[in-house]
Amino acid sequence: MEHAVDRGGFDGRDALWALLSVVGVNAVGAAPALLAGPDTAWFAALEKPSIYPPGWAFGVVWTLLFTLMGLALYLVARRGLSAPGVRTAVALFVVQMAVNVTWTPAFFGVQNLLAGLAVIVVLDVLVAATILAFDRVDRRAALLLVPYLAWVLFATALNYRFFALNG
Repeated sequence: MEHAVDRGGFDGRDALWALLSVVGVNAVGAAPALLAGPDTAWFAALEKPSIYPPGWAFGVVWTLLFTLMGLALYLVARRGLSAPGVRTAVALFVVQMAVNVTWTPAFFGVQNLLAGLAVIVVLDVLVAATILAFDRVDRRAALLLVPYLAWVLFATALNYRFFALNG
């Protein structure tokens, strides 16, 4: 993908790579929902925090965030893995994504509010580190991750409230 930097342009091949990045991040991000989710008697019985959004909001927000994340990853990766900072940025992205997808099994799968909280606190730190690493490569990519960090911080507060009310 280094060709895009050399020419400074954006063509059909770039659009394809951007699309594949967006679809890939959305697929990985959505995969845990196939295994576990809020449609359980356990979750229905939990006391919900006052800040709990309507259920439909999660799918909409996560799809938008995964799309922005895919575009950010594309912007960084298109520089080429040999460009300064790219390997570190991509590696941090992969690690934070792996931690992201462990939250659903921790919270919903094993029905452990504290485990979910532990996972999401680690995710907070990793997303912030990923933004800093992306900023060293492409400022636009870093900015695309800011809404993700804001949502994950909100989700951390939400997870904490679930734990405080039900733990």
